[in-house]
Amino acid sequence: MMTENTIAYAFDAAPDAGHTAPVADDIHWLRMPLPFALGHINLWLLEDCNGWTIVDTGVGTEDCQTIWEQTFGTTMNGNPATRVIATHLHPDHIGCAGWLCHEFDVDLWMSRDEYLLCRILVADTGRDAPEEGRHFYAAAGFPEEAMDRYGKLFGMFGKFVKPLPESYRRLEDGNRLTIGHHDWEIIIGRGHSPEHACLFDAGRNLLISGDQLLPTISSNVSVYPTEPGANPLRDWIASLHKLKNRLPEDVLVLPAHGRPFRGAQARLDQLIDEHMSGLSALYDLCTEPRRAVDVFPALFKSEITAQNLIMATGESIAHLNYLLDDGSLVAEVGNDDVIWYRQA
Repeated sequence: MMTENTIAYAFDAAPDAGHTAPVADDIHWLRMPLPFALGHINLWLLEDCNGWTIVDTGVGTEDCQTIWEQTFGTTMNGNPATRVIATHLHPDHIGCAGWLCHEFDVDLWMSRDEYLLCRILVADTGRDAPEEGRHFYAAAGFPEEAMDRYGKLFGMFGKFVKPLPESYRRLEDGNRLTIGHHDWEIIIGRGHSPEHACLFDAGRNLLISGDQLLPTISSNVSVYPTEPGANPLRDWIASLHKLKNRLPEDVLVLPAHGRPFRGAQARLDQLIDEHMSGLSALYDLCTEPRRAVDVFPALFKSEITAQNLIMATGESIAHLNYLLDDGSLVAEVGNDDVIWYRQA
């Protein structure tokens, strides 16, 4: 069993990209490649009474579809999917969901906020960036070239998501699903996305965590132009505490990225401490007025480039809004409509 910091990995290695490995007698781990920086996502195949429950799907590309088609005949042994579950709306989790549901004529299961927001974001495909979005990033301090890049990237979400079913089955906190011979409880987390669904099998002490709990990275927690005053970091930290109260220390976590691990309580403490330390460093940095693009050194160890500027800005504003809401900072709008943050 491999260890890193305070977590213990349950497997020495991950399956090769496009291949599966057993996690339990009736759970298989599919490692799906991604055309993004992370490079992979973990998908989960759960044996059901008359086929397979699929949890998360990969992006909606031909490469992912080809891997799924191979998996139908290998790991799934020609048996059908009985349902498709998406933990949340991001394209690496839901991209192939509509295609899979159509292939097997089955329902998509996800929480309401995730389903509806996904439908909205997909509808942005082909649209020009809205004025509200341009104002949001200009107020954060984007230079002209960054504004141009935002305009070119707007609407890309839908390019990685196959058309969703026009109806779905709603997942809510506390729901219980019987999959095969086992019961799974839905635990809803917030912050990384609006209503992220984790699946917990208390009988076998297993958690399919999606992006809500990862072994080595913290999921992005961002503010977006559609809700510039949001405080998702407050929701995220509350959700981490909720998982601490709900999960045993020795639960086996099946994450969306990285390898399955034990040590959930320690990892949750790490995530909480990282964000609290970031908030403290951010507060100290704001002895002088700062724009959102000026506060990256307080929050990020790696260099912020054109490729990750939008995500870094969204996460910075999430931390700034947290401190605004608790009264630690104030925000002032300059003559150029740029927002400046300083200690209250």
